[in-house]
Amino acid sequence: GEIEVFNGYEDGLRDIDGFSHLIVLWICHKSSGYSLHVKPLLYEGLRGVFATRHPDRPNPIGFTVVELLERRGNVLRVRGVDMMNGTPVVDIKPYTTQDQRENIRLGWIKETKSSSEAS
Repeated sequence: GEIEVFNGYEDGLRDIDGFSHLIVLWICHKSSGYSLHVKPLLYEGLRGVFATRHPDRPNPIGFTVVELLERRGNVLRVRGVDMMNGTPVVDIKPYTTQDQRENIRLGWIKETKSSSEAS
């Protein structure tokens, strides 16, 4: 995919091509309101909205980590985008070693994967 930054902000992309991955914050602009209980994509049952990445949230802010493939002026060519074409980007930050975590818990996602792998 591609992320196009407004021309007025292009100079803020200086030095970004030295990073392999970026954190992208964006607005879930196709969200249709929110619910405190949502059905996550590819999973059964309802979950608390804050325990998911569902787009229908009280504050419809999404984020993703993408691989930066190339910068061409104000356009970043990336891999791993999970947002729609035309999605408004709020901010871009470099993904660094400070963002890496060990010994994480996956909550209901791990439970769901384990139970689906067993059947």
